[in-house]
Amino acid sequence: MTIERIWTASLLVIGDEILSGRTQDRNVSPIATWLNVQGIRLAEVRVVPDDSERIGEAVKALRDRYDYLFTTGGIGPTHDDITVDAIAAALGVPVVVHPRARAALEAHYAGRGGVTEARLRMARVPEGADLIENPASGAPGIRVGNIFILAGIPQVAAMMLEALSGTLEGGRPLLSSTVGCWAPESEVAELLADTERSHPGCQIGSYPFFREGRGGANFVIRSPDAARLEACRADLVERLEAEGRAVVAEGI
Repeated sequence: MTIERIWTASLLVIGDEILSGRTQDRNVSPIATWLNVQGIRLAEVRVVPDDSERIGEAVKALRDRYDYLFTTGGIGPTHDDITVDAIAAALGVPVVVHPRARAALEAHYAGRGGVTEARLRMARVPEGADLIENPASGAPGIRVGNIFILAGIPQVAAMMLEALSGTLEGGRPLLSSTVGCWAPESEVAELLADTERSHPGCQIGSYPFFREGRGGANFVIRSPDAARLEACRADLVERLEAEGRAVVAEGI
């Protein structure tokens, strides 16, 4: 069997407010979903504080380990928005004001007080970077090498991702199918493992729950190949039913 190239990405969530619990992250799931559509798998997520050294350490590690690195947070107009400076330092390049970013901000803030020194901070990029369009506020995201620097505000991050759609190299999207069963996963663990081994190119994840006074689990089969996915799903259903277990299509 030919081994298919799997493209991977990591996500670095930056912000003291996330670690303190004051703000709940709402970017991981949308970014993971968007990446899957691009044929890229989100393989790791890290959360770091607003600390230049910690940001730099994570950036160096993650950009080398995965095909792509996405970051969220820390690119606003205030003094504690240090993501650009930290990433530039990690890459060994200076921070510069991007002329197109400045022009976009000037257009956006015309009639709103103009581009102040604080607002101009949102035009700063690591030298050599490209911009990611942001129709929401004019303040762009940033692409430098395989690093994509996004806003922390979910709605704005989503618009930046939309601007990137179809521009990244990736493989086939990862497809999935769910099978539910009212059975403790410990009772079917061996069955799940045997089924997965019988279907190369497929993965089966088990997600237990306790509802209505009894335990069960949803089994999610994943594969980039639709035919392999369906064959694995059908085999899993057959094996579960052979043991006398009731199966719920699409999960419980």
